Amino acid sequence: MKTVLITGASSGIGYHICEKLISEGMLVIGISRSKASINHKNFIHYEQNLMDISATEKLIREILKEHEPDIIINNAGSGYYGLHEELNPAKIHELVTTNLEVPFLITNLALRNLKKKSGAIINISSVTAGKSNPHGAAYGATKAGLSSFSCSIFDEARKAGVRVITIEPDMTDTNLYRNADFGP
Repeated sequence: MKTVLITGASSGIGYHICEKLISEGMLVIGISRSKASINHKNFIHYEQNLMDISATEKLIREILKEHEPDIIINNAGSGYYGLHEELNPAKIHELVTTNLEVPFLITNLALRNLKKKSGAIINISSVTAGKSNPHGAAYGATKAGLSSFSCSIFDEARKAGVRVITIEPDMTDTNLYRNADFGP
């Protein structure tokens, strides 16, 4: 049975990915800041605020030791929109931590094992990664960074059989836009 570790498992894209992977017979280990409503024998959930990097690192190390996932899905995301000058430092910190630092950390901790298993990393970026993003400059920049990171990790790890996939969805009807003055 394949084992998948996914962040942002309790809602939106992550929730639906979890449901699909469980239906395919995979063991899914989900991490999210709030309780996931999935109740299935092949779903293990951990509540963790990813902004707490120290606690997140500790949890990821424990999960990797116990379950040795075949696939990592860096899905958790944060979005703030509006003029960049109107973002406060806390929002900028959240964007960078959630959208970049956490995927960097998880990939760093999981990569050796993924190389042994010829595993996969899937990074959920955004269509905004390759565009100008007025009213979403910081969000777009973090997603561009994630897409660039994915390309570089692919080049580093492909000879070991690790697949790195970047998905760049367009606007999706999720809670990501709760902080926007527009909707999907």
